[in-house]
Amino acid sequence: MRSIRAVWVLLAVEELVVLVTYSRLQANELYNVTGSGIHGGLSRVVVELNFPDALIAVGILGVVLPKRRRLAAVAAAMCAFTVLPGVVSQDDLDAKWINTIPAVGVALALLLTWTARVPAARPRGDMVRVAIGAVLVFLAAPWIAAALGFYLDGVPVLGWIFQTGKLASFHDPLHHAVHHGIHHGLQGLLFALAALILSRIPNRVALYLALMFAFGVANILNDGWLEQIVERGWSSHTIPSVLGFSLNWLWGAVLITALGIWAAARGTAVARRRS
Repeated sequence: MRSIRAVWVLLAVEELVVLVTYSRLQANELYNVTGSGIHGGLSRVVVELNFPDALIAVGILGVVLPKRRRLAAVAAAMCAFTVLPGVVSQDDLDAKWINTIPAVGVALALLLTWTARVPAARPRGDMVRVAIGAVLVFLAAPWIAAALGFYLDGVPVLGWIFQTGKLASFHDPLHHAVHHGIHHGLQGLLFALAALILSRIPNRVALYLALMFAFGVANILNDGWLEQIVERGWSSHTIPSVLGFSLNWLWGAVLITALGIWAAARGTAVARRRS
């Protein structure tokens, strides 16, 4: 159960950071929001519950064994509602009434999973998980700082490696390389870390967890490449986005990687049973 609770705590900490930062800063310092103060903070929390929390909650529900299966199915459906067009838009991150459906689904998933039965963990490969997680957290350092509302400028080592407060532009007016607030690169980190933690537990949704991981890494790659490579002038080629469903090479890579991870995990599990 500690692995399940670790994921919920991870999401709760991120939501608390969102509430504080979006309540503390003015809307013009953030990205595509209009509200300020506690109202603005709560609004952004609701949107964050829709994405990425709702889709991570689906993975949690798939791993645990809720006592009330039908209610768990309802919670999963409410969470999955977030993928429908118009529910969450990067162009408008103010909360709308429609966002209450996935948000309630997350709350219901939390209630169902906190007291659910969880299969005994078989934590093999934890060193690999820790190593991968550590690398991803390091790459996400600019977005962690941005979520807290500050730049890495002047921070030893990190301020030299990453550009954050520097004014940059790529077909846009000058802006800080890494704006304050939430970035989809940080959301990608949450997807990837949640998948790594949940994969410690025997489950029937290994393919979904593999997809979560690959999708998360793709978002880290997309966001980081633009801010740290393209906006430095090192390349004029951008990496396509996977935030929406579209035919591009990165989505293809996500699907192939997810299938590869799932097949490798399945093969390892079969070999263990035979031995």
